Amino acid sequence: MGFKEKVLSKSIYAFHLSSGSCNNCDIEFLDTLTPRYDLERFGIIMVGSVKHADVLICTGSTNRLCVPRIKKLYEMMPKPGFVVAWGACGSSRGVFKDSYNTGAPLDEIVPVDVYIPGCPPKPEAIIAGMKKLVDKITVKK
Repeated sequence: MGFKEKVLSKSIYAFHLSSGSCNNCDIEFLDTLTPRYDLERFGIIMVGSVKHADVLICTGSTNRLCVPRIKKLYEMMPKPGFVVAWGACGSSRGVFKDSYNTGAPLDEIVPVDVYIPGCPPKPEAIIAGMKKLVDKITVKK
């Protein structure tokens, strides 16, 4: 069993980055951490530093000032690292697409592994997207 398999066969550590969101996605994100939806049952644990994360969860349409910061955070994340585009703004810049302050779409800044649709995404969609990520990176024995 290689290093990647050993690390990712345990809990998946996630870091949340809000890059110019309206905070509706962030509120739904907090809902998924409550006992009712409980993302931790899938082995997803939130961490306070991207240096300890396996997954970078990005909410909001990326504003121009966040573009270099997102690149830097992605580079700081241990490899293999995964990125989740959360909500309509994270996926396609949503209602802020034509805004003067909106930068490039997230998938043009860093490689995105999973898209979670919705404005804001419902907890059920979030769970489905995160489960897809878990299935993608978990090594089957």
